Amino acid sequence: MHRTTFRHALACLGLLVPLVLLTAVPALAQTAVWPTKPVKIVVTFPPGGAPDTLARVLADKWGQTLGQPITVDNKPGAGGNIGSDFVAKSVADSTTLLVATVGTHAINPALYSVMPYNHIKDFTPISFLASTPNLLVVNNAVPAKTVKELIALAGKTPLTFGSSGSGTSIHLSGELFNTLAGVKMQHIPYKGRAQAVPDLLGGRISMIFDNMPSALPLVKSGDVRAIAVTSATRSAALPNVPTIAESGLPGFEASSWFALMAPAGLPRDVQMRINAETARVLAMPDVREKLTQLGLDVAPGSPEALASHIQTETVKWAKVVKESGAKLD
Repeated sequence: MHRTTFRHALACLGLLVPLVLLTAVPALAQTAVWPTKPVKIVVTFPPGGAPDTLARVLADKWGQTLGQPITVDNKPGAGGNIGSDFVAKSVADSTTLLVATVGTHAINPALYSVMPYNHIKDFTPISFLASTPNLLVVNNAVPAKTVKELIALAGKTPLTFGSSGSGTSIHLSGELFNTLAGVKMQHIPYKGRAQAVPDLLGGRISMIFDNMPSALPLVKSGDVRAIAVTSATRSAALPNVPTIAESGLPGFEASSWFALMAPAGLPRDVQMRINAETARVLAMPDVREKLTQLGLDVAPGSPEALASHIQTETVKWAKVVKESGAKLD
């Protein structure tokens, strides 16, 4: 080979090698070994709600295929802050994950004057999981059957609304209702929706803006009455139930969402491996059918998309908290 041609070939090879290495990075990220130890998924509320359901679906499917025990650890309290703080302070070795919520990663930073963790800096985003509207349901003894009738009733009769904890979307849905309707229903916080439901059924609280998956069985059994959904559009799970916005409070929108997080510092290749395993489970037909029937809109995505969503939601809910005047120490 001519010396000049040989040098040219070497130069081209030198350019190609970095390109080959760069294109190989995504593939390497997908082949990270995970899990190598038992994994714990922390849920910041008691069993029975939407975040717990999502965690147990992941734990069940991962446990069947990934060769390690996957358990769910419920750590309720302080609107999700206790469980979130536990994960924030855990070692980033991929053995501890968190089902974050709109409360723990968007509402609480504005609602609590002091937070035990930084909801952005202390976590590694993995994947968005699902969203769901909240459903305004009332005790059957409450005479109101529409939002307008409920507002009129609240203007002359003391009414209460329960929640799964201060700072949750269930709580802020009620505060937003108070603000837009010009009423003052009293908020009664519980450690979880499982503790609130008996008081709702017994008439000790008037209503709850519950997550759709939790409220749907109670509505279908006739134990409570559905008034409206909190999302901007009607839910496919209850297409005959109107939105609060179309029922007399235009602009009302307050949905719950759930995402998978890890402690800050998780290696990128492991982050992407868990992301891929999450998407794989949520794409399973039986999983998607089950979650859809519960009123959950399944939508896994990239870590970057989740990080952007959290930033946007933080700004949105800070405005709602400020306008409602809600504040916790």
